[in-house]
Amino acid sequence: MRVNTSLMKITPSRVNTFMFFKLPLGWWSGMRVKSLTDTTSVVHIKHKWINQNPFKSMFWAAQGMAAEMSTGVLVMQEIEKSKRKVSMLVTHQNGDFFKKATGKILFTCNGGNKIREAIEASIETNEGQVIILTSEGVNVNGVVVSNFQFQWSLKVKN
Repeated sequence: MRVNTSLMKITPSRVNTFMFFKLPLGWWSGMRVKSLTDTTSVVHIKHKWINQNPFKSMFWAAQGMAAEMSTGVLVMQEIEKSKRKVSMLVTHQNGDFFKKATGKILFTCNGGNKIREAIEASIETNEGQVIILTSEGVNVNGVVVSNFQFQWSLKVKN
């Protein structure tokens, strides 16, 4: 099955189905888009055998994958809304870890407006734009376990 994101209305259910076919590691890890609005996305992932590290917590890369998805799904949504072809690429990433990630972790990104402004600027200037989106990982007790920043390069294609 081929899934063309340029023709796909971006919803949590459709992104999760897309993930099964195009990002199987994310799907098998238990990562799922929980909610998506114009400005915010929430992705959850639960600590389990397939994404654990030897220290009885979630492997840092599994956390990073969920954090990136929380930023990327917002980028995909804004591209779909723009009705333009836009290249998207993570060009830099940084992460900080504060507590062991066990149980269910929610990664939240609130960068929808920043993405929209970057796409509009790329349309106006015909130049690529660079933005930094942050995703915060919180456990069920509301404790921040990790925080990631992703630098995205966005350029409208002619």
